[in-house]
Amino acid sequence: MTSVQQVNPGVLGIREPSKLQSLAACITREIREGAKKPFKKVIDISSGDPHKAGMAPVSFIRQVLAVCLYPELLEDKSLPLDVRQRAETLLGACGGRSVGSYSTSCCGLPLVRKSIAEFITRRDGGVRSHLEDIILSSGSQATLFMVLHLMASGEGRTQTGVLTPVPCPHTLPALLEMSRVKQVPYHLMEDQGWAVDLNEMQQALKASRGHCKPRAIYISNPGNPTGHVQVRETMEEVIRFAAAEGLVLLAEEVNQDSVFGHDKQFLSYKKVLSEMGKEFSETVELVSFHSLSSACIGECGLRGGYLEVINMEPEVTKYLSSMQGTSSPPVLPQLALQLMVNPPTPGELSYQTYSQEILHIQTTLSQNAQRAHEFLNALPGMTCQPAMAGVFLFPRLHLPTLMIEEAKILGVKADVLYCQKLLEEEGVCLGAGWENGREDQNYHIRLCVLAPPDTLDEVLARLRTFHLRLLSRFP
Repeated sequence: MTSVQQVNPGVLGIREPSKLQSLAACITREIREGAKKPFKKVIDISSGDPHKAGMAPVSFIRQVLAVCLYPELLEDKSLPLDVRQRAETLLGACGGRSVGSYSTSCCGLPLVRKSIAEFITRRDGGVRSHLEDIILSSGSQATLFMVLHLMASGEGRTQTGVLTPVPCPHTLPALLEMSRVKQVPYHLMEDQGWAVDLNEMQQALKASRGHCKPRAIYISNPGNPTGHVQVRETMEEVIRFAAAEGLVLLAEEVNQDSVFGHDKQFLSYKKVLSEMGKEFSETVELVSFHSLSSACIGECGLRGGYLEVINMEPEVTKYLSSMQGTSSPPVLPQLALQLMVNPPTPGELSYQTYSQEILHIQTTLSQNAQRAHEFLNALPGMTCQPAMAGVFLFPRLHLPTLMIEEAKILGVKADVLYCQKLLEEEGVCLGAGWENGREDQNYHIRLCVLAPPDTLDEVLARLRTFHLRLLSRFP
């Protein structure tokens, strides 16, 4: 390949990232090499990666995985008996009793898929889940990419379109572009805590006619990055809309373990669909996604996730199942998924420690979200909706006109420029709202609040110093 003209046009169409992560890495390297900065280290809370922010991993998961990686530890009596027993069970599900073997199925290890199906059945109050409907892959993004790749077709007016919320997960726009699928944005209602609005969906669908062929709706519940938790009535409206328009529902439910809002609870789209009568429960196609990147587990770098298909034609499911035929999902994250959906139970030696660690994570998240929300709303030129779940806050920036004009001259989005200046001057890396699909003049920043409280306090202090200095610089 000798020139850019030979690059796949689909790759050329993928949006270029904001480069904030690479800038953070560059500044960190400069500090290590002795460069003088007004801060000692860079704090990166731009992504939902609690371990990177300093949160400790869950002991039970790491202990079991350690034994699976080094089976000689099965004889180590310093480890709890249930840890060693679980590792023994998981190793028995691996080819050659080794995590270094290929997965025994291109859809994932049967033991893990069975555990996930049992977890979903418990979660949804007895609504049956079946092993055959579960497909494992290397993270929720990989499973979503499989589904998008499956349905992608056409060009121009016949190109597959997917209705996507704005704001959406910051990885979604690029994923759609990689899949050659057209994004059909519907705006969430910021003044209503980022609620889903059916009229917005209908208008987005109508506006897309003649430009693409919409085939699916993407839903994030609890919302990423908004923290909004959908109520049953809204979910039923979305399901009826999908049924009326013949759209597949793609439900990203990764933050289901992190609901902390008062009187809020997570309901899966599968459960709500199952309770709407056969007209819907037996006809509406639904694909749901979950992964190790959930708040309480936070094993983002292991890249493990799964999808469950509902009401998909068996012939179509067969093609979806075969898409990993040449590259089966990695084994270690599958084992971590089994531990996530099947944690220690009362009476087991690890149960008390596990429960205490999960409670600590949930308490830290809830208290941090409340504290950060109040702090951000107290800053001039910033407003923030309260989060009810998830690991992000997504405050709105009311930026000075002169700064917006400066950003235009530099050829960058104003919220990207804000984050760049914050990173360079105070060593804090936040996400720019532009990455979450916002293309209008409403500017936002994204910050993960699942971090040690002292780390979050330092981030907020640095942010306040920078923000007030910025406002004084642009009166």
